Amino acid sequence: MTPSLPFKSLAVVLNPLAGSGRALRQWPRLEAALHAHNLPFTWLSAASAEDALLRVQTLPPDVAVLAVGGDGTVSGLLPALVNTDRLLGIVPLGTGNDFAGMLGLKPGDFDTTLSRLKAPPRATDALHVAWTDADGTHQRWLLNGLGMGFDAQVAARLENAPARFSGFGRYLWAALGAVRHLQTESVDISVDGQPFYAGPSVLAAVMNGTRYGGGFLISPQSDAFDGQLNVVLGERVSRPALLALMLKVSRGRHLTDARVKSRSGQHVTVRWQTPLATHLDGDVIAPQRELSVRIVPGAVQLLSAP
Repeated sequence: MTPSLPFKSLAVVLNPLAGSGRALRQWPRLEAALHAHNLPFTWLSAASAEDALLRVQTLPPDVAVLAVGGDGTVSGLLPALVNTDRLLGIVPLGTGNDFAGMLGLKPGDFDTTLSRLKAPPRATDALHVAWTDADGTHQRWLLNGLGMGFDAQVAARLENAPARFSGFGRYLWAALGAVRHLQTESVDISVDGQPFYAGPSVLAAVMNGTRYGGGFLISPQSDAFDGQLNVVLGERVSRPALLALMLKVSRGRHLTDARVKSRSGQHVTVRWQTPLATHLDGDVIAPQRELSVRIVPGAVQLLSAP
């Protein structure tokens, strides 16, 4: 290993589609910064996200992974990282960059981002999500969190946001559009095997990180290093009331609102009366009726921790 570095080299995994192409456009700057910081690296060329995962799984154990993109880019690599000694660094150049944002990393601030890679890693928690649908049984690993209902409808609209918007602005544009199609459905949520909430709801989020949507502090009490997940839900609200509530969410001041429920634990089951829009670390999947989520403490060796 290079003196003072916790790894022999970095394998750079860059998502060319992240941030509407921003990650790829920023590569020359990032490459120059890697050289300036004397960080040994190789470019891991892959034809797809699945190919990138396979290539990471075959890397020597002393090669760390540098994920360049957003929350979805990181999420796609987690099967090769969870419960292993392989180190993970993050360069936030995606759309929301919410997990990295929670860590204090900003897109384009390569000096801060790359300086973090030289420090010892810190074990961070991960979420394991499982569900069954007509196509069979599925599972995913997440670092940041998931949403069902309104926030997943917003995530689905993000792909169509005008190019002039980025980050928080993209989320706000998508949220205003999603309000017109607001759904309220009955949900039953249990935490650690005990009933937590049963009744009408517009959204439910299960979080390891604190924020989503490019900066909305949906779960301000979350700590990705405490061995606990957090579930946050909104009860039945009107469209105008939801917009007002989202303003509170943007500042992390919504948990005292009577229409919001939250709890921490280690295992959550979310069961809706009918399938609802669902996103996993911002990746929209088919509408789901039920998800089972558990926290795995210290699952990922993170180089980008503060």
